[in-house]
Amino acid sequence: MPIADSILRVDLSAGSVRSERIPEEWLENYIGGKGIGARYLYEMAPGVDPTAPANVLLFMLGPLTGFTPGDQRYAAITKSPLTGAFLDSYSGGSFPARLAGSLGPHLGIHITGAAEKPVVLSVSDGEATIEPDEELWGLDAEATCSRFPDSAVACIGPAGEHGVQYATIASDSGEHHAGRGGAGTVMGTKSLKAVVAHDPAPDGLDDLRDRYGETFAESDTGQWLSASDTLETVDFANEAGVLPTRGWQERSFEGADDIGIERAREAATGREREDDPVPGGFRVDSDAGESVPRGATPIVLGAGLGIDDFDAVATLGAVCDRLAMDVITAGNAVAWAVRASQRGLIDREFSFGDEAAARGLLEEIASRSTPLGDALADGVSSAVDRFGGDDLIPTVKGMELSSYDPRGAETMALAYATSDRGGCHRRARPVETEAITDTNWTTEEQAAVVADEQDRRALLWSLIADDFLEEVFRPAVGAEWLSAVGYDRTGEELAETGERIWTLVRLFNLREGFERADDGLPAALLDDPDGPDSGLDREEFQTLLSRYYEHREWDQTGRPTEALLRRLGIDSLPDPGTRTVDGTDTQETPTHD
Repeated sequence: MPIADSILRVDLSAGSVRSERIPEEWLENYIGGKGIGARYLYEMAPGVDPTAPANVLLFMLGPLTGFTPGDQRYAAITKSPLTGAFLDSYSGGSFPARLAGSLGPHLGIHITGAAEKPVVLSVSDGEATIEPDEELWGLDAEATCSRFPDSAVACIGPAGEHGVQYATIASDSGEHHAGRGGAGTVMGTKSLKAVVAHDPAPDGLDDLRDRYGETFAESDTGQWLSASDTLETVDFANEAGVLPTRGWQERSFEGADDIGIERAREAATGREREDDPVPGGFRVDSDAGESVPRGATPIVLGAGLGIDDFDAVATLGAVCDRLAMDVITAGNAVAWAVRASQRGLIDREFSFGDEAAARGLLEEIASRSTPLGDALADGVSSAVDRFGGDDLIPTVKGMELSSYDPRGAETMALAYATSDRGGCHRRARPVETEAITDTNWTTEEQAAVVADEQDRRALLWSLIADDFLEEVFRPAVGAEWLSAVGYDRTGEELAETGERIWTLVRLFNLREGFERADDGLPAALLDDPDGPDSGLDREEFQTLLSRYYEHREWDQTGRPTEALLRRLGIDSLPDPGTRTVDGTDTQETPTHD
């Protein structure tokens, strides 16, 4: 099986497409997916406006995309318009494997520039063409996907067209999304409505897939996903006392049973992949059409908004899906509006539990059709800058927190604070152990747990393998799979690869102006003696953060040490000034590590 060792470079301003070999050293150091995408993004000049044509958008695969068990994934990688930091956002469904089949020897697509009018990028037989298609502009995700019934589509909806800073890239009629941080916004600024993959998924590795597919299905994670998928997260969070409720004012929700897994099973019309041992999410009907709600939907749009009606929650989720707007940030934006209304910071009245008002505000946000909708379209931090209320909804690096309230699990607070893309629960999930067991971790152990999970997921997302495969897809297994597709790696080398990728992304964020203070906790989570809930202690958290830096071999400002960079073999990264702000090269080929 030939190694995918190239990338398609697309310049939408020039209307050009060319194939380029990925430097061999990059493939050795970063493999694919998140790693190669991060290395290309590092080539971009510092300080580029995320909404400018010079911002890079990558659709990245890994050498294992299309072959592994579980849901397939691709990575959308760019500089986030919501946070200004590195962004990698992942999506499953039919698109990743079809893109792998369509790209041939290419691991991804590197997109710069902006088209004058809406276009579609059509991919087939290892090539891509830029095709004008103004008729698609204005369509939602479902309608856009329906225009290509025989192909797989990654597209934006109205939110991306209107520059909502947390617009998603949607596939499968809105059932799957590269959801967080605004990758869809970047597509919109480039007038790129959709990427369409026409060819079937690649063949091969059936023996490995069958063997590890059975192992995955029998694992604890596989059985959990088969029985409940991520919708059971709301039940877990409620029982563990970490369920963000009514705009982060409480940590449990009395209506959790009405929006949890049992109610979802009752409402389900089927599963995503009926014949698969791990069949995917639950399909449900709603007033906004059929949808596949994920765990964040009942947490953020249910408990977070005080709504205890599953059908209403599913409807709100379907609205976000079709508008192609991140459920987590959108739900937190609505919760902020409710709390800001109650405090008198805005001149509109909202209340928790009002599904109709929430739906109306979501549509205002996606269209930027009202002053409040326009403000919230830029995220909670932007709304706070206009109206105040920085202690209402927690954000990290400008990204709203998601599924778990870290006031019930201190190590999860560290995971949020040090996440490379902002307030994300997917980089590390120590809460799943800490909240239900008496761990008695020392600060050194807490730091190690978070850092090690972050590194392992950085590796998985470079292969690309679903992070739910982590239980059975340790580095030694990854080495076996990579060997089957022509990559010679040991388990020890792969473990170090994850750390190298995490460190590279840290360097990117540092050069974009992030510092130790950005690894802090928001006011909404810190201890307030007069508040309704105990918060996290500032000084204790700073001690924990220092331990994390020490474990990572970073100095106390949060900068990787020279010794670490030498150990990881990335001490000779090129000066980021080798590219100009308009994105043009000052050298013919990328500088190698």
